Amino acid sequence: MAESETLLETPLAPLHRELGGRMVGFAGYAMPVQYPAGIIAEHQACRNGAALFDVSHMGQAELRGDGAAAALERITPAEVQALRPGRQRYALLMTETGGILDDFMVANLGDRLFLVLNASRKGVDIAAISAVLPAGVTLVPRPDRALLALQGPGAEAVLAGLAEGVAAMPFMGVLETPVAGVPALITRSGYTGEDGFEIGVPAETAERVARALLAAGAVAAGLGARDSLRLEAGLPLYGQDLDESTSPVDAALTFTLGKRRRMAWDFLGAERVRADLENGPKRVRVGILPDGRQPVRPHAPIEVGGVPVGEVTSGGFGPTLNAPVAMGYVARDHAADGTALDLIVRGRTLAGRVAPTPFVPHRYKRSAGAA
Repeated sequence: MAESETLLETPLAPLHRELGGRMVGFAGYAMPVQYPAGIIAEHQACRNGAALFDVSHMGQAELRGDGAAAALERITPAEVQALRPGRQRYALLMTETGGILDDFMVANLGDRLFLVLNASRKGVDIAAISAVLPAGVTLVPRPDRALLALQGPGAEAVLAGLAEGVAAMPFMGVLETPVAGVPALITRSGYTGEDGFEIGVPAETAERVARALLAAGAVAAGLGARDSLRLEAGLPLYGQDLDESTSPVDAALTFTLGKRRRMAWDFLGAERVRADLENGPKRVRVGILPDGRQPVRPHAPIEVGGVPVGEVTSGGFGPTLNAPVAMGYVARDHAADGTALDLIVRGRTLAGRVAPTPFVPHRYKRSAGAA
């Protein structure tokens, strides 16, 4: 079938094609994997300047009603009730068996919570959240909105010329203000390890905003650079590094477990998470640095002394490091930094070692007292 018959499109699809984007299928959408400059150039544009990504395929939704934060805490171990207005938090949705249903972002807009969900999971997430909501609390999907990610050390300068107040925003801050004259919801966040912003706008205005950001100095970037950036930053990708079989403890995401939540254990799947914390998980997500130049791809077996101990879940070439990088799960006894690993690639054994993440330091804009 033709692409248009099998894949959905974001509001920016015509602009992607105008810019020469090579479109591929991703999470049911036609998305640009790269533009003519290439993945490495787009990656470096984000590390050194400002890159613009279309993330409109992500799910956006509002949680409304008295007690919305408490209701959401039924399905996430995050401290949602403690989240102050004008702040956002990375969180996990849980299954009954203690696995990760999805990772998501939740922002407190004062009169409502705003959620950003993974594209491949948004239908599952919306159904799961809706199932735990009490009377009077409603989850309202917002498919009428687009989402742009402006990332890199130059992102603030690009956006500040088009929107007021962004320079004062801290990491994970939230601001509702026009961008290029368009009403927008801005968060100082992203998934590249760099400073940057995610900008939500009405779908029909997305191209206007994107063109304004490109004219102000941003470089269009696709899925290829987005993946290499998040891998260098040691950030997990749902469907590869996270799924319903992994717990927050397996995934090295225990920072998402709120202190109060660890005392009450009143969220979905809490029994397994508590057991993993008390007894230690059987396997752990770790960073991996392969020796040499050959990238190691997902599903490559990991062995130690000829014995299987795990599997690579994400891997590729890190342009900033000019070397291959990977992440995967290994048995707890082999998870210490520096542990030697054998990576099995198409029948060949490549040497590697466990390494701390991020591989490239995060450069978020922090501020004292931010929560």
